[in-house]
Amino acid sequence: MSEDKAQELSPEIRQEIDRQVAALCGGIIDLQTEADLRSKLARSIKNNQPLRVKLGADPTAPDIHLGHAVVLTKLRQFQDLGHRVIFLIGDFTARIGDPSGKKEMRPMLDEAAIAENANTYTKQVFKILNPDQTEIRFNSEWMGELNAAGVVSLASNMTVARMLERDDFEKRYTEGRPIGIHEFLYPLVQGYDSVALEADVEIGGSDQLFNLLVGREIQKNHGQEPQVVMTVPLLEGTDARFENGQIVGAKMSKSLGNYVGIEEAPETQFGKLMSISDPLMWRYYLLLSGKSKSEIDDLQKGVANEEVHPMAVKKALAHDLVSRFHGPDAADRAQQDFETRFSKREIPEDLPEFEIENTVDQGAGLIHVLREAQLVSSGKEARRSCQQGAVRIEGEKISDPNYVLAIGSQVVVQVGRRKMARVTVIAKA
Repeated sequence: MSEDKAQELSPEIRQEIDRQVAALCGGIIDLQTEADLRSKLARSIKNNQPLRVKLGADPTAPDIHLGHAVVLTKLRQFQDLGHRVIFLIGDFTARIGDPSGKKEMRPMLDEAAIAENANTYTKQVFKILNPDQTEIRFNSEWMGELNAAGVVSLASNMTVARMLERDDFEKRYTEGRPIGIHEFLYPLVQGYDSVALEADVEIGGSDQLFNLLVGREIQKNHGQEPQVVMTVPLLEGTDARFENGQIVGAKMSKSLGNYVGIEEAPETQFGKLMSISDPLMWRYYLLLSGKSKSEIDDLQKGVANEEVHPMAVKKALAHDLVSRFHGPDAADRAQQDFETRFSKREIPEDLPEFEIENTVDQGAGLIHVLREAQLVSSGKEARRSCQQGAVRIEGEKISDPNYVLAIGSQVVVQVGRRKMARVTVIAKA
């Protein structure tokens, strides 16, 4: 939007644009571009016309987990601001297979598997999205009718050299691994989807940036205003750890067993969410809760100032997410079940108490805590106890020996049935 046009906007519209940009850009990685987003929002507000926000999903697996929910949560934020979501089922592109991040050529799926998975997707997404503001589309609607001349015309939008700029294609080409010609079609088809849907915004995971940017180029080539591109982080699994000031771990994946499925039982979801480390909890808050960064900052300050216990904040997150997928009553029951099984065990009043200084920037490592609290005789025993499932914090089983207790934590730490201590993590003087 030009400076002259920006000056035509009323203060109220400018304020609303700022509000929406602040809400929508929280937790994202890439934004192409903020100027385009502001321009589209200005037109949307002035004309009372919602933006068309696209997410494409290939039905290559039958279940959706919290890793998928990150981008769905961002879509729900758009809906809460009055915009319309187009959830595109890539039943045509699934036959090609998205090459993003893949080291090998993916096998093409058969139509029966695609149809079955697509049916599951359309049912599960409405656990997060508002159905009244969602349009479900299938890209076979237009791609199935595209003749050979149309495919050739589409392919002319991109050069081989441009395709090989993709990291995954470049690596495979350098290493002599095969790249199918049909794989080059994938980003082109995804980009053409944006033309067919006249998308204002397209959202995807950070590994989708190349594909989304191709959509901008193809829209320009078809005389459309280019879509805004937004990418969100890939969510780490429940077993991710905190090292050297950052979250380290593989992305959430059903095959790795570090996932929380959105259709899993409420008690299972609640228990898995309570098992994540405190630092990872804040990342889940940022990417899944829908809260603004300022709201999350306030929660963190409350924990740091000992106004609220991190366990209570984690329970609130687990309750919010379970409620989103199963309803508030189910979330209440899941929390009660967790507290009955873990948090309400009888704990002696005369437990030994220890103040333990932090070993990393954010807190104290679990191995160090167990040794300092005299619950184990060595680091080796501490690690073995974790691996055997014998270590609990506030009744919660901790199997990750790299778990970090945040500064300010005041918790009961237990090894086995009888060894317990009250531990407070303090900052080094």
